[in-house]
Amino acid sequence: MKSIDFKNKIALGPMAGVTDLPFRLLCKEMGCDLMTTEMISAKGLMYNNHKTEILLLTDETEHPIGVQLFGSDPDIMAGEAEKIARDRDFDFIDINMGCPVPKIVGNGEGSALMKNPALAADIVRAMVKRIDIPVTVKIRAGFDADSINAPEMAKALEDAGASVIAVHARTREQFYSGNADWSVIKAVKDSVSIPVIGNGDITSADDVIRMKEETGCDSVMVARAAKGNPWIFREIKAGLRGDTIPPRPSIEEIIDMMKRHIELMVRLKGEYIGVREMRKHIAWYTEGIKNSARLRRLVCAATGTEELLTLVEGLGSGLTNSSLD
Repeated sequence: MKSIDFKNKIALGPMAGVTDLPFRLLCKEMGCDLMTTEMISAKGLMYNNHKTEILLLTDETEHPIGVQLFGSDPDIMAGEAEKIARDRDFDFIDINMGCPVPKIVGNGEGSALMKNPALAADIVRAMVKRIDIPVTVKIRAGFDADSINAPEMAKALEDAGASVIAVHARTREQFYSGNADWSVIKAVKDSVSIPVIGNGDITSADDVIRMKEETGCDSVMVARAAKGNPWIFREIKAGLRGDTIPPRPSIEEIIDMMKRHIELMVRLKGEYIGVREMRKHIAWYTEGIKNSARLRRLVCAATGTEELLTLVEGLGSGLTNSSLD
């Protein structure tokens, strides 16, 4: 089996509609060590859904890079994993057992598998038999507060052949609210011998250091805190080295990053889709910047690349102009 070092890494958590190729490239440049595609339906792959093809695109600079699949049928999951391992240049395959979205859960997929450890283990076992690259799994603390079973789930998945367990320390019922219970990550780490990646409420280098100290986890995953903020990886890496943490990006840095993101997005997805998908990213990039509300309103109405670039370029001067209030 292909060997990958999953220890002492800072990972970008897969997020639907966020962690596409353009965004991953920017995070990689800022120091992210480990990345995974947006989650992809194994059934969608089996039926050659055209929407899945763009989700599978990668760049040679991304390695190590994994593809995240979701599904609940062991045969389908294993079959599609085998095709990916044979035909694509991925370093590992990750299984999503943590997505809380009702449509996914209603199909018995994502975090619904937290309620069925036997089926979850069957999926891992079937995939491990068919491919020669690592199978990793992302789970939650449990389905709800009355069923915190991540340690038992992790052990079952390890016994089935999983190489790594990533733990989002919230239950499915919490979605993304409340606080992540890092003690669950420690309990998972204590229950298995394979690497454990901790996830939940990581917003700074200090959070990463504290999570590693409190839980003993091997690596840490950053998700929502990276939206509009690829610089977080630069800051975390500096903190782990014991270096001075770089200052937050200047307005000029934010503008330059947004422009690069726009160009990458349009190049990959075309102007129509690229411009529209950039609207949410620009909202995240500019969140908290004084007097940027009007810019976000204008961006939401923009339809062309040049129009979007012009609006973004005007952010610097606009911040000192009361017309953006």
